[in-house]
Amino acid sequence: MKLCQFQLPRLGARLGVLDGDTVIDVTSPRVGVTSVLDLLVQGRSPLGIERLARRLAGEPRRPRHAWASIDRAPRHGRGGLRIPLDAPEIWGAGITYRRSREYYSEHDTGHGHREKGIYDHVYESERPELFFKATISRAVGSHAALALRGDSTLTAVEAELAVVIGAGGRIVGYTIGNDLSAWDIERANPLFLPQSKVFRGCFGFGPVIATTSTIRDPHALAIRCAIVRAGRVIYEGQASTADLKRRCDELVDWLGRYNPIPVGTVLSTGTGILVPDEHALQDGDVVRITIDPIGMLTNPVRRLAR
Repeated sequence: MKLCQFQLPRLGARLGVLDGDTVIDVTSPRVGVTSVLDLLVQGRSPLGIERLARRLAGEPRRPRHAWASIDRAPRHGRGGLRIPLDAPEIWGAGITYRRSREYYSEHDTGHGHREKGIYDHVYESERPELFFKATISRAVGSHAALALRGDSTLTAVEAELAVVIGAGGRIVGYTIGNDLSAWDIERANPLFLPQSKVFRGCFGFGPVIATTSTIRDPHALAIRCAIVRAGRVIYEGQASTADLKRRCDELVDWLGRYNPIPVGTVLSTGTGILVPDEHALQDGDVVRITIDPIGMLTNPVRRLAR
């Protein structure tokens, strides 16, 4: 099952369940379900969430919309996608793929491959690297603009599988994440990591939330990433979640240790696609990240003035 949030002229924010190429509007103020977060809170378990969504979708006279008419940026007088979940917290994980460890070690100032750097130690440690990534006001959904810091000249795409955490710390869904990173800021000093990671428009996710029954094995997914500039693809890369060193449930377990996790929290699991420096994002680029069971996350890129 795939869940989405969208908006319609005159009706505002809506909650949808995808049925093939059709979106069923299951918005139901009567039962207190007007968002994906409401579904997660009331449904609690993966099975309970799907059961509640199916019950609402099966009610008579539910409006239906073509996905093609929803999968776009909303404009004045027409509907479109919203952010797929009003996540109370968004977290990230780092150095979860061998390729990311090797890449970051190579760019570890003053070390390279001559000796172990901090990223080698992170990769080999029992404890994963977990960091607070964004509040919902700093995140965007599909077709909304990601941002570049005005003080960064080397901001990179980080295409990732992201998990959605429900009641009791259980994984209840998956989505696509783009954990933008200002690599030049981080390379200047690892302690600058928060500034390289957290800023307005620093995280994109969507286009939908796929429930756990939709993803048979989250560790057997192909992730594809493309950067389009002036209508031309300038970069394409691919990775597989089979190469994740740490399983999704392990990352969630570490995140929840001594740290209460609100229902609806999103945790992005790290990237195995390391875009070369020469393809750093520029104002006007478009980023497309695809994970087939989930869909395609599409975001234009804009540079922040301040």
